[in-house]
Amino acid sequence: MIIPGHSYRGELHTLTPVEQACAERMRADVEYLSETIGERNTCHPAELAKAEEFISDKFSTLGYSTRLDTYSIGRVKVSNIEATLPGQSKPYEIIVIGAHYDSAHGTPGADDNASGVAVLLEIARRFTGLKPERTIRFVAFVNEEPPYFQTEQMGSLVYARGCRQRNEKITGMLCLESLGYYSTEPGSQLYPPPLEKLYPNTGDFIAFCGDLASYPLLRRCIKHFRTTTQFPSEGLIAPDKLFSVGWSDHWSFWQARYPAIMVTDTAFLRNPHYHLPSDIPETLDYDSMARIAEGLKRVLQKLTD
Repeated sequence: MIIPGHSYRGELHTLTPVEQACAERMRADVEYLSETIGERNTCHPAELAKAEEFISDKFSTLGYSTRLDTYSIGRVKVSNIEATLPGQSKPYEIIVIGAHYDSAHGTPGADDNASGVAVLLEIARRFTGLKPERTIRFVAFVNEEPPYFQTEQMGSLVYARGCRQRNEKITGMLCLESLGYYSTEPGSQLYPPPLEKLYPNTGDFIAFCGDLASYPLLRRCIKHFRTTTQFPSEGLIAPDKLFSVGWSDHWSFWQARYPAIMVTDTAFLRNPHYHLPSDIPETLDYDSMARIAEGLKRVLQKLTD
């Protein structure tokens, strides 16, 4: 399938004052989640609860109506965190944009996935006061990491199935997964075969990935990103069984028969700190995250208007 447009190539623009402020806020959010709180999962329930409280408070401070989608893992209660911006003319058509806030065992999870949460919060900030035609839900998911990944206890699967049971009309889901690590070194980007023959070997781009059923959504998103944002981007549509294409919360929405895509720095295919104690805030590129957040904000505006 044809991916529209071409990846941007050239010098990255100097951050605007708005983008600079965005980068500073995202750095602070990443540092709080990965340094102040640290490892956050059901083996560290107090830290997981602190992360939940931090994100909920952020949404509430921005003026959003916030709902906790809570369930139990043994004696530990865990929650997906949902903030809603109601649509005006088409309130029952819903766009979900989400990121998981838990971290893998043994890692503070700066890139995976404090970076995704920071971008999610920044986009939510930029939508305050706006009146989109369709409803937007900003959702922070719990339990994306093993041992819950692609199991019945995965937070996004619990959430997506609940949406399907309520017969909600989700017209698209954008999953923000590991958005902070970039390199201009040749050979810094890896791929599962045979993709290395089709894509650049320098890890300086953001990737849009989806399954075959989500092609219209991905096509629309990457087309608008490329026409409005000067930042390298690549797109991939592939069967959901292809190695790593479904490795985040968008997979859960596929199971509930909703179109969904992942936006990612490609995680372990690029970042040498993936799932290690060295996944710390100092390794991330906040200027690039700011450019991406601005671009994704414009994509979300397109999807909702």
